[in-house]
Amino acid sequence: MPPENLLSPEAAVSRFLQSLAGPTRILVAISGGSDSTGLLVALAEAVKADPHSKFCLCAATVDHDLRAGSADEARDVAAFCQSLSIPHRILVWRGTKPKSGIMAAAREARYALLAEAASGFGADIIVTAHTLDDQRETLIMRAKRGFAGSFETGIADAVLFDRSIWIARPLLASTRGDIRRFLTARGVGWSDDPSNEDMRYERVRTRVAMPSDVTKEETPQPQGRAALADAAADWLTKHFTLCAPGLGHVAIEGLEVGNPVFAYALGRLGAVFGGQPFAMGSQSLQRVLIFLATAGPGRMTASRVVFDRRRDGLYLSREDRGILPLTLSPGAAGIWDGRFRVSNGASFPIRIDKGGAIAAEMPSDSRLPKSALKRALAAQPAIFPGDDANVSGAFSGDVSLEPYFAPFDRFLTRFDFIFAARLRAAFGTRPYPTPPLGLIDGKTT
Repeated sequence: MPPENLLSPEAAVSRFLQSLAGPTRILVAISGGSDSTGLLVALAEAVKADPHSKFCLCAATVDHDLRAGSADEARDVAAFCQSLSIPHRILVWRGTKPKSGIMAAAREARYALLAEAASGFGADIIVTAHTLDDQRETLIMRAKRGFAGSFETGIADAVLFDRSIWIARPLLASTRGDIRRFLTARGVGWSDDPSNEDMRYERVRTRVAMPSDVTKEETPQPQGRAALADAAADWLTKHFTLCAPGLGHVAIEGLEVGNPVFAYALGRLGAVFGGQPFAMGSQSLQRVLIFLATAGPGRMTASRVVFDRRRDGLYLSREDRGILPLTLSPGAAGIWDGRFRVSNGASFPIRIDKGGAIAAEMPSDSRLPKSALKRALAAQPAIFPGDDANVSGAFSGDVSLEPYFAPFDRFLTRFDFIFAARLRAAFGTRPYPTPPLGLIDGKTT
């Protein structure tokens, strides 16, 4: 028997719409495949059924321009959306494509293009058609990489992209088979992307080997992950401070090494201070936890972070190695070392590099450990004119420099939202946009 928490496409869409707060313009990402077509049709039916609906729909198709025929398929989707009276745009991923990591690069490009389309439409939220089948595949693949366990619940039902717009996945409790039966009953067809049959891709191989029947044990239980993240946010408020630029401190009473909450928080703090896009891997995190559990005062390095154990607690800072400079032309922006977002408002090129000279300016009366503070300041950014720039006088005021949280600021799952918001407050950076919906599992943020 299937798990009780499976939902039909109609029920899943109804629950999603009920979770939305206030009038909302929804951008539907549609490829023409069965999942995204089913999402669009289910949403269109639900909106049309309510003459007083506070929702309106628009749609966009990303043509990745990776194979012949993709442009024709995008035009077919546009025609289908027109038949439903839904505004639609085709977005093309232009430029040279990478020879390796094509799936990850395509994902980045796809979300960036969808965010641009959402801005153009004035949409409040983007929805994508990830299903329970996608969820099962993701969990299997992550388990193979050693990420299985209490921290892992697979694909989140809502993600904040690039600090700008929320992306929701209303169909995570629906199966592909149910979606196709829903479309077939309405006489609606779909197209199949040939890449979904290409065994060179890990996801395709996983899909082929995966049993078709869903068991209760295979369905994610996000409540445990959300509760853990919320507890980690409370731990952060009680025990963590940013005591100097680039130097974090965990109070001694917060070093509860055997506590899953501490491990969850430390793994993400390590990613933030190391400028890494993902929480520390299980092996690196375990090494740090063993060090903290068995050692007295001392230091160790893991995931580009120096963990400095002192009598008053733990200090974290970026390792002063492997920090590469970033050059930006006038008007350009970029991410330096995974830790700072930089925008060049000057009329000439600039170079951002680590600021070792700043360490000499350390206040002599500081109560912080001098070696830890010196190490942290040495890894902080400094702004220089580009090699060919002819500059006289101060110019740094023309450059915008703000902390960047690599594991959160590009893709922030709703699981980590409260934790990231507390971390943001500790660093004094601008707030994250709050979700325009109650959580899809029926709870509120």
